Amino acid sequence: MARGFLIGAPASGSGKTTIARGLMALFTLKGYRVQPFKCGPDYIDTKFHEAVCGRPSINLDTFMATAEHVRELFDRYGADADVRVVEGMMGLFDGYDRDKGSSAEIARVLDIPVVLVVDAKSAAYSTAALLSGFIHFRNDVRICGAIFNRVGSARHFAMLQQVCDDLGVECFGYLPKHADLKQGSRYLGLDFSENPENKLLVELLEKNVQWQRLLKL
Repeated sequence: MARGFLIGAPASGSGKTTIARGLMALFTLKGYRVQPFKCGPDYIDTKFHEAVCGRPSINLDTFMATAEHVRELFDRYGADADVRVVEGMMGLFDGYDRDKGSSAEIARVLDIPVVLVVDAKSAAYSTAALLSGFIHFRNDVRICGAIFNRVGSARHFAMLQQVCDDLGVECFGYLPKHADLKQGSRYLGLDFSENPENKLLVELLEKNVQWQRLLKL
């Protein structure tokens, strides 16, 4: 059975769509069969997933479907894949009623670990409080590590690594701040239509993220 993990974030706008899509593209370029999934009924991100993975992205939604059906979709479409990557929606615990229907519920239903994308643009060690809160909020949601987004420098990243060391959680790497990575936006999400490949994004993830470790989750 293919390994799998969910990419979540504390809030919308943290960078999970950019990093999820970039990792899918990187894994695919390395020769892995990647099965993409998207939490919720979103139909825009799934098209971008399909463009980089070469196979349909499947919606997983516990608001309109049962947990059993979500598990069946995950296993059926991921049966011949090397890795299954689930992109979360909104903040990790944001659902239609508290955390019901949230990305966290999807991770719980599928029993897969969560990689949290943390926007570090204007913070360093303060991210320890945020990350600790998410790790310990629910003991039935496994946050296995973090990828930091919009990191300003090597020194900045070293400070963020200290956060993970002190919390005993894995630091999978980072995506640096870069003007050419900024994406436009439209209703319901980011707009990748003018830059569907984004080779720079893939190159930066390959250089700065422990992508081989992610494949072993």
